[in-house]
Amino acid sequence: MLTKLVNMDRRIVFILVALAVIIPMLFPISLPVSISKPTEDLYNFIDGLEAGSAIMLVFDYGPSSLAELNPMAKAILKQCFEKDVKVVGLTLYAVGTTMGSDLMQEVAEEKNAVYGEDYAFLGFRPGNALVILGMGKEIASIYENDYYETPISELPMMKKIKNYDQIELVVDLSSGSLTQDWITYANVKFNQKIGAGVTGVIISQMYPYLQTGQLIGLISGLAGAAEYENLIKDPAKGVLWINIESFVHLLIVLLVIIGNIAFFIRRTQEE
Repeated sequence: MLTKLVNMDRRIVFILVALAVIIPMLFPISLPVSISKPTEDLYNFIDGLEAGSAIMLVFDYGPSSLAELNPMAKAILKQCFEKDVKVVGLTLYAVGTTMGSDLMQEVAEEKNAVYGEDYAFLGFRPGNALVILGMGKEIASIYENDYYETPISELPMMKKIKNYDQIELVVDLSSGSLTQDWITYANVKFNQKIGAGVTGVIISQMYPYLQTGQLIGLISGLAGAAEYENLIKDPAKGVLWINIESFVHLLIVLLVIIGNIAFFIRRTQEE
């Protein structure tokens, strides 16, 4: 038995991992999710905004990071639409354009939000620093038209939103370094408040900005997405996927423990 455990066929491990993914999907089990302070800070800031306020939601990611960042975007949009907070969507990441547009429309239909009144999607413009700096003076100087080629002067909500002075918060959802550009140019130059949601691999790069106060809140990877869904009391894919991930991690830890116990027992017997 010990020999079989030590020399377990890797295909058995693959099957066990597959079952650890499939079973929680078919029979969802909600594991407890503790709320981190950076996630709660971002939630509380948006929750404290008055009706009619506006935030800017930036989709700086592509399909490869969709699993981690889309749940964050949906949770923030749901919170804003329920509180009547206007959302100006855009991206500095070309491949995020269609995805951002579709996601905003999806949540808007669910929450009965009206395009041009409750939200707008401006699309993509190249030149990260120039776009961020230009919008600090006048958004219309960078985006004359929205993503659907409608002049932004014809969108009711954009008549009151001229630059960052009317934007309470910029939330950058990023899979790379673009959050740092928003901090460098929007926060430092215009004192614009910045929040962020990032993938797990770049979380450590963001914590110094929390310490300096240049980020008012941070959603960290899939775990952060699950936290935010719990805060808005609307568990969705973030909670589902973090539960699946937890079961897979537990399985791997269990296999490592069993393998090590079997190895040391076998070595003791051989000696």
